[in-house]
Amino acid sequence: AGANSCFCPIIFLFLFFSFGAFSEVVLAEEKRTRKLVAIKCIPKKALEGKENSIENEIAVLHKIKHANIVSLEDIYESKSHLYLVMQLVSGGELFDRIVEKGFYTEKDASKLIRQILDAVKYLHDMGIVHRDLKPENLLYYSMDEDSKIMISDFGLSKIEGSGSVMSTACGTPGYVAPEVLAQKPYSKAVDCWSIGVIAYILLCGYPPFYDENDAKLFEQILKAEYEFDSPYWDDISDSAKDFIVHLMERDPKLRYTCEQALQHPWIAGDTALDKNIHESVSAQIRKNFAKSKWKQAFNATAVVRHMRRLQLGTSQEGQTQPSPQSPRHGRLLLPEDPEEEEEEEKSS
Repeated sequence: AGANSCFCPIIFLFLFFSFGAFSEVVLAEEKRTRKLVAIKCIPKKALEGKENSIENEIAVLHKIKHANIVSLEDIYESKSHLYLVMQLVSGGELFDRIVEKGFYTEKDASKLIRQILDAVKYLHDMGIVHRDLKPENLLYYSMDEDSKIMISDFGLSKIEGSGSVMSTACGTPGYVAPEVLAQKPYSKAVDCWSIGVIAYILLCGYPPFYDENDAKLFEQILKAEYEFDSPYWDDISDSAKDFIVHLMERDPKLRYTCEQALQHPWIAGDTALDKNIHESVSAQIRKNFAKSKWKQAFNATAVVRHMRRLQLGTSQEGQTQPSPQSPRHGRLLLPEDPEEEEEEEKSS
């Protein structure tokens, strides 16, 4: 990554994999410290006409330092590419880990949402709006059972200026707030709505708004028409439902802020139930998200092990190598579908 880079190009070649239509990601190791990182490689040709977008993402990442947010470690530049050296996040996607669990409760969901709220409150206090919070952008830091959750992908984030008003329609259908779809000026409250949608899914396994027809989907969101359907919500506490209602409030002025949400009994108290809801939630996640949202990727943990073996000059015969054909629930950084990226570029 340029003349001053200290990352091994041989490891780059081995660990290369595709990252959407406009950039790629490699897993690399810093020679001096042996620290593993994920490097987002962006061709400068792909940036033509999009300079403001990448400059905004870098400006946001430079400002933030939080335990639950993927950080920007460094930036390198060559004649042909821009390289963003990112913190390595190898614990896998939120949905995948939930499905893999044998035991999952409201309390688990509450702990996840508390981490997300804490991180987003930090962003909001700094005048930053993420604008694209969704389960795919929530990754586990490591494969440890008690691993923390991390927020990634700040490509659509925005730094609020003094007295500035956001009005650009952007985000992911199904997670965007009503005021965004209504093309009205909006604020940090759009992130709180998205957290409400995520909390809803974490407790039942399916989205609050869904229709094959986009117009009908948007109408549901605009009217904030969602239900706590039986039997999926029968074992969920009233406290959890109340929490969601306050975040998925149609009027952004009445919607809970992150600070208010953090003080809700379902987050700050002991009203989240300990009953195992894994069977129902995981079945619904598989049904509603597996085909459209889950993607195949390399097993980051296995790749790290292989890197170590290469470095030590050892080989283990019979060791199964990670394969693109093997479904994997771990990822370094989340690749977006090219179609989604193109739409987001158009909308932004």
